[in-house]
Amino acid sequence: MSAVVLFGLLALSYFLGSIPVGLLISRWKTGADLRKSGSGKTGATNVMRSAGKKWGLLTLLLDGLKAALAVLIATMVVQVVPLVFGAVTLDVSIVQGLSGIAAIAGHNRPALAGFKGGRGVSSFFGTMIVINIAAGLFGIEVLAIVALVSRRMSLGSLLGGVATSVVMLVLYITGWVPLAHLLYAIVATGWLGVSHRDNIGRLWRGTERQLF
Repeated sequence: MSAVVLFGLLALSYFLGSIPVGLLISRWKTGADLRKSGSGKTGATNVMRSAGKKWGLLTLLLDGLKAALAVLIATMVVQVVPLVFGAVTLDVSIVQGLSGIAAIAGHNRPALAGFKGGRGVSSFFGTMIVINIAAGLFGIEVLAIVALVSRRMSLGSLLGGVATSVVMLVLYITGWVPLAHLLYAIVATGWLGVSHRDNIGRLWRGTERQLF
């Protein structure tokens, strides 16, 4: 029974993450396939460039909300239905992390959009708002400040993710968060780095596209 519940939660998290918000908004506003313009990604930055700032911000919000909802549902279910595997009971923090990873996987590789999605930034911060709101909000602030000052969303996203992980490390050392939450933040931030590898190359060469 526990295995079925866990599989169901991860499948639901992936499904919610894979809802192609940016693709739908862009197609509604421009009639074009977002995957065939700009970076080819379906995230907020590409929507902003193709459909306008307000629609990019709406995408940012909704992409975060869908991932937050995935983790929130997983949290509520595990509090009611303990996941027991032999002598091991999965702590809610572990399930939250697994759900977050599944939601980001859905966003980045959505089955509902030909497995061509975004880079997982909004989804990551959406999950962090549920997992640890203080670390999530701090990372979002770093992202916003760096992106506005440098005019490069990729740099803001990467540094925002690193800042979130640093805060989680401090909170773990001081006993405020469990190890599973720290590991989730580190793994997800690493995934952000991998998904931004082309951006990192352009940042290094000084050829990265400007936000505005």
